Amino acid sequence: MKILDMPPFAPVLMESTRAMGYSLESAIADIIDNSIAANASNVDIQFSPYDAVPFISILDDGDGMTKEQINDAMRYGSQSSLNIRDSKDLGRFGLGLKTASLSQCRCLTVITKQGRRIEARRWDLDEIYEKGTWALLSLNSEEIHAIPQFQTQLKSLKSGTLVLWEKLDRMLNGAKATDKLMSRQMEYVREHLALVFHRYLAGETGVTKLTIQMNGMKINPKDPFLMGRSTVFQADEKFIIEGYPVEVSSFMLPHVSNLTKKEKAALGGTEGLTKDQGFYIYRNKRLLVWGTWFRMHRKDELSKLARIRVDVPNALDHLWTLDIRKSTAVPPDVIKSNLARIVDRIAEGSKRAWTFRGKREISDNGSHLWSKTKVRDGVVYNLNRDHVLLQLLEETLNQEQKKLLENYLRLAEGNLPLNQLYVDLNNEEQVNIRKEKDAEIQAMETVETILANISESPMRDAQIRLMMQTDPFCNYRKIVDMLTKELSS
Repeated sequence: MKILDMPPFAPVLMESTRAMGYSLESAIADIIDNSIAANASNVDIQFSPYDAVPFISILDDGDGMTKEQINDAMRYGSQSSLNIRDSKDLGRFGLGLKTASLSQCRCLTVITKQGRRIEARRWDLDEIYEKGTWALLSLNSEEIHAIPQFQTQLKSLKSGTLVLWEKLDRMLNGAKATDKLMSRQMEYVREHLALVFHRYLAGETGVTKLTIQMNGMKINPKDPFLMGRSTVFQADEKFIIEGYPVEVSSFMLPHVSNLTKKEKAALGGTEGLTKDQGFYIYRNKRLLVWGTWFRMHRKDELSKLARIRVDVPNALDHLWTLDIRKSTAVPPDVIKSNLARIVDRIAEGSKRAWTFRGKREISDNGSHLWSKTKVRDGVVYNLNRDHVLLQLLEETLNQEQKKLLENYLRLAEGNLPLNQLYVDLNNEEQVNIRKEKDAEIQAMETVETILANISESPMRDAQIRLMMQTDPFCNYRKIVDMLTKELSS
């Protein structure tokens, strides 16, 4: 038997790997993974469609690379995915730098610096097509110093690495207004990095705080859990898989009516909160996958407030179906079984947060504005005919007026705008726009009016007790305290 060495044809393989499905934002995030692994604390992203050669550059102040290290970094498949990695290493297949970069450009230049030592390498697809070989270019000192981005970004640092993308064919080819197109796409990048690296940007314990700037503007962390405002639904859990810890934290976002416009936009954007409910999978505190229940639970309106953070070390990479782009990860059964028991509990908690007000309206205790009745085809909501306000009103009406009022109440009950309410809630509209303070003032005025009307009534104490259990009066502490004093007077 004869062994034949069949190296792939460089132009064909490199062109085909450009179609792995990287978006611009995921490609740049892949480059920043390398910066974090190199102990960088600052990343500076620059872009311009106006230069003679439009470019995107990513600079870090990390450790930099030696001659051997940069050669290895530019080699396709530089490290096996089965190798044991440093706990801070966010890489996986040894392909990210090349495949991510060349998915967006035809010319990738990497310049690295350690003290006075400077090395630079370049993959130029046009050069590779011309040569028909794996023609990695090594730049000399004069060529390096002729690169404007080296002069303005890397030269002044003691150590670091500059990744430069030129010939941005995937982004700019066919564009009518390259400046507007690049600005818009880089805004998507800003949002993506703010979320994916939010724990690094916030300087969370256990990671080196990272500062990322884009054209001089700092990127602020985008916290998907709204820490400080959310409820920790249950105690953090930790389970051991093959000797390594997997940590799970469960969060419940505040009810949508308690969120500011800015908070709602940050949590759900135009597509709403529903899309982003579910698991948030972190590998070494870098967000990989989010907004999925992994088919353990259906996305719906009642669980939209639930967020489950799962921290997994890179030592368990072999158990996950993790793709090259690090944008798809499927938990193995051994992890899934531990997560499944958490899902039902947190989804039920989210349901309670959404239906809390509804439960007050339909509970058996007290008197409520609406009553809910189960019928064969579903449920029916009716205005409570025994409500204290309605009874007081009916006492002032004759039979003809009572009949007219009853007809109006039935008309209101039969024409609830349920479809429009559903649309508004899905679009995160603030359906009840009345401020809580104004509602309390109105409720207090109503109580004072009722008390004036029942001052001579032999059933006064009974009616006061009823008001203390009646919506909306029972919802306000000041009103309940006032009614309690009335009983004792």
